Amino acid sequence: MHIFFDGWEGIVRTLILGILAYVMIVTYLRLSGLRTLSKMNAFDFIVTIALGSTLASILLSKEVTLAEGTVAVGTLVGLQFLVTWISVRARWVRRAITGEPLLLLYNGELLDDALKRARVTPDEVHMALRGAGLQGMQNAHAVVLETDGTFTVLPQGEQKGKSSLDGVVGAPTA
Repeated sequence: MHIFFDGWEGIVRTLILGILAYVMIVTYLRLSGLRTLSKMNAFDFIVTIALGSTLASILLSKEVTLAEGTVAVGTLVGLQFLVTWISVRARWVRRAITGEPLLLLYNGELLDDALKRARVTPDEVHMALRGAGLQGMQNAHAVVLETDGTFTVLPQGEQKGKSSLDGVVGAPTA
C-alpha cells in the first residue's frame, strides 16, 4: 500500500503536467477574452479551480499519492507566485498575462473597433452608464473595460493632472 510515496515517475509526471496544464489554461483564458473572467482575474480563477480540482483528486483518487498531490499543489502555487512576482517587475509580462484595459467610449463617442474586439455591445456600455448614474453617452468622458471584465465609467468634467486613462488601450496620448 503506497499512500505516501509511490516512486519518482508519478511525481515527475505530475510536475510536468502541472506546468503544461497551467500554461494551457492561461493561454485559453487569454484567447477567450476579458469578458470570460468577469470580476475575477485569470490567476485567481486558475488557482481557485486548479487547487480545488487537485484537492479533490488527492482526496478521492486512489491513483494519486499524497506526494504527487503535494507536488501538484506546490507547482500551481509556485507558478502563481512566480508569475505575479515577475509581473510586478516587468510590465510586458503583466500585459501578456493579465491583458490591458480597453477604452470603449471616449468623449461621448462609442469606439466601434474596440467594442468588436472586446465583444461588447453598445447596450452593455449603456447599462454601465446607467449603473454609474449617467443619463447619456454625452455625459461620459470614458468607459473602460477593465482586465477583470468590469466597466469603469469616467464622467465628463474637468480633467486635471495625470490622466486616469494612462495604460488603457486606445486612449489618446497627451
